[in-house]
Amino acid sequence: MKILSGNSNRALAEAVSRELSLPLMEAKVTRYSDKEIFVEIHENVRGEDVFIIQSTSYPANDHLMELLITIDALKRSSASRITAVIPYFGYARQDRKTTPRSPISAKLVADLLTVAGANRVLTFDLHSSQIQGFFNIPVDNLYASPVFCKDMLFNVPGCTIVSPDMGGVVRARAMAKRVGADIAIIDKRREQAGVSEVMNIVGDVKGKNCVLVDDIVDSAGTLCNAAAALKEKGAVSVEAYAIHGVLSGEAIKRLEASPLERVVISDSISRRPDVQACSKIRVVSIASLLSKAIERIAKNQSVSCLFH
Repeated sequence: MKILSGNSNRALAEAVSRELSLPLMEAKVTRYSDKEIFVEIHENVRGEDVFIIQSTSYPANDHLMELLITIDALKRSSASRITAVIPYFGYARQDRKTTPRSPISAKLVADLLTVAGANRVLTFDLHSSQIQGFFNIPVDNLYASPVFCKDMLFNVPGCTIVSPDMGGVVRARAMAKRVGADIAIIDKRREQAGVSEVMNIVGDVKGKNCVLVDDIVDSAGTLCNAAAALKEKGAVSVEAYAIHGVLSGEAIKRLEASPLERVVISDSISRRPDVQACSKIRVVSIASLLSKAIERIAKNQSVSCLFH
């Protein structure tokens, strides 16, 4: 087994390397003057089981192309099995046709990874589970909920878990069951992409410490609006847990100005300096869980037992 890190999240790859006591492979990614990507693998990989750790986060297109080219380089170097470890799977929100003549980009990315030569994909908390069906190769969709629930039990005991929309109810219910908490649901209406409006709150939140749970925090509009609505309904405090901290545009400013006391994210995406500087953001690592999954896949053992 060998582990190779892309440039999108080297810190996470190094943490996984430490957990497995396995050094990262030597490789070099360079760019020509016109920004074409060139990858050189500096180790023999013939017959090896190789895991490439690369989130397709901002800049998504560059990181995706780097991943595809690296897979191709490994395939042409006779690696026996290539696993694309994508902690954050970019384009996952484009999983269906939302308007006429629009793409299903998540399916396109699945096809690109397969054609490039990936033999399997390992990822965390896909935006929608049906994306696994877009692939004709095995996909292991891991969940960060065990890591988050352990953190919740220590830092916010006795909380009420809140889903920020109807689509996240399954996730919220599963986490509430793990920590023995009540659940509430926010019924929101989205008039256009990136803009949400809170309509109603289902459940009792008065006098409760509320924890919003979501898979992605991007513009942070949904979480901030939801937090404001919960405070209006009498919530004592509001925190949020989101697996993937995309945090684009004015997200940091919105969080700083919101009633959210804290936003907990994973390290599936490398943190920018402004994210590191935000006092409301705390990071929990998925490196241990990811390393256990990689080790089990390498040994052809069950991965699902990590979540029982």
